Amino acid sequence: MHVLVIEDEDGVRASLVRRLERHGAKVTSAENAAEGIKTIQESEETYDVIVTDMSMEEPEAGLQVLNAAFARDLFAEVIVMTAYGNVSNAVECMRRGAFDYIEKNAPGVDVYEMLMIKIDQAMDRRRQDIRTIEKWERAAKAKERAH
Repeated sequence: MHVLVIEDEDGVRASLVRRLERHGAKVTSAENAAEGIKTIQESEETYDVIVTDMSMEEPEAGLQVLNAAFARDLFAEVIVMTAYGNVSNAVECMRRGAFDYIEKNAPGVDVYEMLMIKIDQAMDRRRQDIRTIEKWERAAKAKERAH
């Protein structure tokens, strides 16, 4: 599992990277949306999951990351995190295809544990989507051979 973490708070980014590495992920990190977007565009391989902060250098930086992720990989799984959750941001992220939207400061919630659960769920969906495409490709090849 290859994960990109885009987070402008050094402590949060370092904690996410450590937790993900302990979870068995290969992790790349970026400290702002511009660096994250460049990393998405220039990486030799696509990322299975991208975890991004919503508000970094701009209030809608997370949406810019979403756009870049889907421009590179239609099956990208993007999880948006924010310290300043609001319903309109969450709805917009989900409408644009984010896998989930997590508040960093939700009372009584271990956000790191929640994130690990969401990443596992996102990976399950990604694997299922890729298997579906492979089945379609096999069916198309079989149809071509039949004609």
